Amino acid sequence: MESILGVLRGFVSSSFESNGYDPNFGVVAVSRRPDLGQFQCNGSLAAAKKHHVSPKTVAAEVAATLRQVPHFKDITVAEPGFINITLADDFLRDYVADMLKGLDAKHLCQKTERIVIDYGGANIAKPMHVGHLRSAIIGESLKRIARFLGHHVVGDVHLGDWGLQMGMVISELERRLPDLPYFATETVGPFPKNSPVQAEDLLELYPTANARCKSDPTALAAARAATKSLQEEQPGHLSLWSHIRDVSIQTLKNDYESIGIEFDLWLGESDTRNQIGPLIQRLIKDGYAESSDGATVIFVDQPTDKREIPPLILTKSDGASLYGTTDLATIEQRMNQFRPSLILYVVDKRQSDHFVQLFRAARKVDVAPVDVTRLEHIAFGTMNGKNGKPFKTREGGVMQLKDLVAQLRQKAYEKLTQLDLSERYKEEEKREIASAVGLSALKFGDLLNHPTRDYVFDLDRFMSFEGKTGPYILYTAVRIKSILRKTKSESFSSGPMLPPSTISERDVFLELAKLPDQLMAAFDNRSPQILCEYVFTLSSTFTTFYHNHNIMKEQDTSLRSSWIELLHITEKAIELVANLLGFKIPERM
Repeated sequence: MESILGVLRGFVSSSFESNGYDPNFGVVAVSRRPDLGQFQCNGSLAAAKKHHVSPKTVAAEVAATLRQVPHFKDITVAEPGFINITLADDFLRDYVADMLKGLDAKHLCQKTERIVIDYGGANIAKPMHVGHLRSAIIGESLKRIARFLGHHVVGDVHLGDWGLQMGMVISELERRLPDLPYFATETVGPFPKNSPVQAEDLLELYPTANARCKSDPTALAAARAATKSLQEEQPGHLSLWSHIRDVSIQTLKNDYESIGIEFDLWLGESDTRNQIGPLIQRLIKDGYAESSDGATVIFVDQPTDKREIPPLILTKSDGASLYGTTDLATIEQRMNQFRPSLILYVVDKRQSDHFVQLFRAARKVDVAPVDVTRLEHIAFGTMNGKNGKPFKTREGGVMQLKDLVAQLRQKAYEKLTQLDLSERYKEEEKREIASAVGLSALKFGDLLNHPTRDYVFDLDRFMSFEGKTGPYILYTAVRIKSILRKTKSESFSSGPMLPPSTISERDVFLELAKLPDQLMAAFDNRSPQILCEYVFTLSSTFTTFYHNHNIMKEQDTSLRSSWIELLHITEKAIELVANLLGFKIPERM
């Protein structure tokens, strides 16, 4: 399915070419002046410079050719040479009628790619908290959008499971339970099959160990020694780590599932541990890695740098590897397994310097050749409280994800009760609806902001059923579902669609026609925000149409059937975008 802007560009480019001008000037955009036209082309200004004529002359010639195309209702020229385009209503109708069929066929991508998206990034042995949300929400949406467009996408959680936090937990367990068999250095196994720690134990273990390491140099030294021992695969530490990892992953899967996040791969830093030794040896042998103050590093600074770019550290002076090492090995692993043309990292913008180092190192050592794979860091801002600082609990601590999800559901339940929505439904369905409303509030509230921006998490505002919010989108779609159920109960038929005959009806057609372009723009710009803005505009445009047309009482059966078909398409479009943003629409509210 070619996008509406693509279709129009074809006509306009041909018109430029037939008049002796470069067809590349025939770019079409949605009009910034809807009073003059629905779409516009500004190419005449650039064409005039190249061909040494006036912009108005170019525009007039191109417009004259376009007026011969029956798909256009009106073509006008405005100073100094803008071409304004208004579509014929029957052409607009035909495009919209075929649109969702084309979208289902996923023909939007002219060239499909193999893409790996690295997002989530939760850490083993640590409880998930609100700080993990943005990576998961943005990454999941980008994955869904790319996959819908036809790309071959792999989503990897890339767990932090091989670093210092593991050493902290292991050393803290040894301090508390020194008689466990995992800590006897001479023991090679077998070790207990059941884990000595459960999920609830880890909720307390890591924070305690972390606090102890911050205040006690001896504890920190023990944690570092345990980390190095684990990375050297000391049997007891490796067995204990395996227990902790298994317990943590199950908890993480439950947490991610509660907010509608799904990963294709549950790999972590540890999955590259067998690659690290050979990789470092090869990099040393080939002259890419060298010793610096006892550490092994790759220098990545360049003569054009305007600020200092530190080297990527592969191993510290004690021989322990860092996450830069595992990240480089992970790129190598992904290249060998998937040969992707694009790898996206959805990670906090505070890690930007790390990705500069990593990407430069990957290029320098030829792990990811620049002509084969693009590496991109989708750097996102922080989710802040109303005080402008990173979101905290009322007590000042970091809110755990499970607590936030429970708060969302309860807040949504109370909101539905206040508005007398779902009051006739059974309690179980009420809770399901509240869960859908809460999730839409969370995800839409996050994705409505450009990924790079910090934003204020305001649950009261996000939960509103009015304005630019997830619940408003849900309410609009549920209203359409309700109308369609009524038409079915009255045995009113659907379609075929007639050309739009009123301003508000035409506006709905125009918004629907923009959907393919908005889908592509959202991924091309790595910004689901574009779809948030689009689905809000579509929803509010539909609401205006709904208030202006009494569908159920329309006596003209052809017109009523046309409107019912328009409802079907609008509902499918809203539901599609909601799904790509990561939330579901209930059948009723």
